[in-house]
Amino acid sequence: MSDYKQVIMAQKGVKIAAGAVVCVESEIRGDVTIGARSVVHPKARIIAEAGPIIIGEGNLIEEQALIINSYPENRTTPDSEGDEPKAMIIGTNNVFEVGCVSQALKIGDNNVIESKADLGRNVTLTSGCIIGACCQINTSEVVPENMVVYGSCKRRVQSERPQPQTLQLDFLMKILPNYHHLKKTTKANSTPVRS
Repeated sequence: MSDYKQVIMAQKGVKIAAGAVVCVESEIRGDVTIGARSVVHPKARIIAEAGPIIIGEGNLIEEQALIINSYPENRTTPDSEGDEPKAMIIGTNNVFEVGCVSQALKIGDNNVIESKADLGRNVTLTSGCIIGACCQINTSEVVPENMVVYGSCKRRVQSERPQPQTLQLDFLMKILPNYHHLKKTTKANSTPVRS
């Protein structure tokens, strides 16, 4: 199969809401829905192998960030016992900084995953959390609201949630189209997603 046909087939399941800015140089595979006012930088990777990925509104996904819904335990296909695909749901106003990796199936709102941070598949990130640069969370846990993971993965609770990156999103939505080609938006179902 030619590379061109593979790219077209990979784009079939991608739904981009009106108002989202998604650069052509990003890699998006599988059943992926991207909400309005979200920005996906060039070289960002969003890969839905083991189920759909639903990204809410106002998310910022920077260069070399990897959001992947993959099969657990390094499997490449569903188990013969009938593993059901699990949806990865990402809330609103989250920031995925340069080089971070997120496999978490549930991420709430107003979180910041800093550069080179790594979230495992069994982590549930609530709302208002900051996962510091180079920190890894690969345990099966629910990270409490407003938790900051920093340094050598120490933890503390902050008094306020991180501010949404609205100014940065507005700036990027104006500037990126001047320097990069964008993927076309598609009309997705207007059915709300239940969490």
